[in-house]
Amino acid sequence: MNKPIEFRIDAPLFKKLDNHLFPGDGDEHGAVIAAGIVETPRGIRLLAREVFLARDGIDYVPGTRGYRALTAKFVAEVSGYCAEQNLCYIAVHCHGGRDEVCFSSDDLASHERGYPALLDITRGGPVGALVFAKNAVAGDIWTPSGRFQLDYMTIIGSQIRRVYPSPQPRWRSPPQASRVANPMYDRHARMFGDVGQEIFSNLKVGIIGLGGGGSLINEWLSRLGVGHIVAIDFDRVELTNLPRIVGTKPWDAMTTLTKSPIPWLQKLGKWLSADKVHVARRVAKQANPSIRYDAVVGNIVDEAIAKLLVDTDFLFLAADSMQSRLVFNALVHQYLIPGIQIGAKVPVDKLSKQVGDIFTATRPVLPYAYGGCLHCHELIPPGRLQQETLSEEERRNQRYVEDEDIAQPSVITLNVKSAEQAVNDFMMMFTLLYEPEVQLRHQLRFARERNVINVEPRANKDCLDCSDSSRSRRARGDRYRLPCRLPKSL
Repeated sequence: MNKPIEFRIDAPLFKKLDNHLFPGDGDEHGAVIAAGIVETPRGIRLLAREVFLARDGIDYVPGTRGYRALTAKFVAEVSGYCAEQNLCYIAVHCHGGRDEVCFSSDDLASHERGYPALLDITRGGPVGALVFAKNAVAGDIWTPSGRFQLDYMTIIGSQIRRVYPSPQPRWRSPPQASRVANPMYDRHARMFGDVGQEIFSNLKVGIIGLGGGGSLINEWLSRLGVGHIVAIDFDRVELTNLPRIVGTKPWDAMTTLTKSPIPWLQKLGKWLSADKVHVARRVAKQANPSIRYDAVVGNIVDEAIAKLLVDTDFLFLAADSMQSRLVFNALVHQYLIPGIQIGAKVPVDKLSKQVGDIFTATRPVLPYAYGGCLHCHELIPPGRLQQETLSEEERRNQRYVEDEDIAQPSVITLNVKSAEQAVNDFMMMFTLLYEPEVQLRHQLRFARERNVINVEPRANKDCLDCSDSSRSRRARGDRYRLPCRLPKSL
């Protein structure tokens, strides 16, 4: 198998594991990780969901054929749990050293003795083992089709960093030591090095919604040098989009036809107008001719469309429906993909027509409790979700819509305020320019007061997306269904 194998773990869970493995005594310690899995043509990702710490002298004891070993009781209990929860069983221990690590011959022999049986117990696993040094990790992964080595681990927090079995080119080389591979990105490399630029070229990023805010993110990511963008939107360009969507031309909205007083010509113009994702692809290709670009005309609430994003490295949500928030939040937590939701709001009083508190929102969402979960912050109201599932006639009958023909105010400069912070967050996270202790809180900017508010993180212990509840989707990957609408029967 030529597919790379990646192990993804969120920063709080990694810290818990790291503190257990390296308490400062220089000795060996053990644990087991229960993990979800996702497999796509891009590779296999194991997704850390829970860590079971082995107690020294009780669960992790002197071995008969090696230095230390997990007890049979501990292995049976945790592997049984993994089988019940349909999760992968990954044993963990540590060695000495710092930047390089590998399994000992005793380690590998123990895998050969035990893992065929564990594959049966966990109904095909995969099962496997990780061995850590302080700044390195190696893996031996067993599947029904063979045995494979781990390529790297990704740790997801305010820094998104990779850990390898042995030293690799750093994610951020010193700017003064940079050798710029592509002179077009010389000014970028002076900030985060040519290796940092290479990071962007290897990323796959999803953008949901290519309207005003999404179109800005699309162009900026393309100019930043991101190698692969998946853009999703079902809508077409119309006349009122021209001042707000980057790169649109009058002919994209077929203004000659849509402004005609003849109804059938207006209808023809709407039918011939450009898809927003196709405009976005044109803009991206102009900025970066070598970019791989998937322009998807579709709705994120459809499962086949949402599945296109399960192996992305980052997600941006720039659509304003509650259903898109629901699916985005699920993707972040179920597949351990960091993301950011953006938006802008210009409230207008229906009676006085006075403009209220204009604000923009930039909401990072990281896949763990207190990481910005949209459910926990009450940003996916059930009533609004129900409203969106109704037809226009049903909404009118239930009085959800009072003035359905009145569009919401929107200005490109407000979109800029929310989008620029989102893309800067993305850039700083991958180039390790944020300090590890930085908290990426939801940020609201109130334009009329020139005031910025950082929202305190929240978490619900029973949340079905971000919590450790046995019912939550967090880190379950392909073995849990996304909250998408069912396909229409043929």
